[in-house]
Amino acid sequence: MVDYSLYLVTDRSLSRGRTTCEVVKAAIAGGVTVVQLREKDCSTREFIAEARALKQLLLGTGIPLIINDRLDVALAVGAEGLHLGQQDMSIADARRLTGPDIVIGVSAESLDDALRAQADGADYIGISPVFATTTKKDAATPLGLEGIRRIRRAVNLPLVGIGGITLTNAAEVMLAGADGVAVVSAIVSAPCPRAAAAALKQRLRVEK
Repeated sequence: MVDYSLYLVTDRSLSRGRTTCEVVKAAIAGGVTVVQLREKDCSTREFIAEARALKQLLLGTGIPLIINDRLDVALAVGAEGLHLGQQDMSIADARRLTGPDIVIGVSAESLDDALRAQADGADYIGISPVFATTTKKDAATPLGLEGIRRIRRAVNLPLVGIGGITLTNAAEVMLAGADGVAVVSAIVSAPCPRAAAAALKQRLRVEK
């Protein structure tokens, strides 16, 4: 059973010169429960090398490594999960290649997306974006807290909110019905990723 409560999405362009492994190691110490490796601007070999390094770092922690978009990278490194966007491979095609053991998450930009993801066999849904964000250049219109509530009433899969989530609003996202919050810059760009993760973890714990 995956604990989706504090879900870190990496972005080395926002990491203030630190390596992805340095950020993730600190974030783990602060309490993140899931790590998604997102790489948009590197070669396949570099992506695999980064993924292998994170896989080694997470060994024995119980924290799953989820690969964004790239099924080939997920299979190459034995990652625990794969996250797909609306323009990526279908869940059915991905599942035929992964088998039943890899967790597959899907980004939902609307209620219809979420309903389709559940019908197609997703393991969890990333509600994206909850709030306005500059981290993802092609982000859809924010769904807001009411969007989370609508999706929560309609589906029974774990829901993870992403997009514009900070220490200030993370608890609201959980109270609206999400099972977790996914953050990028709130941890990756923080002066101390460990402290940022710990503060978020504490805020989520208080609001449970």
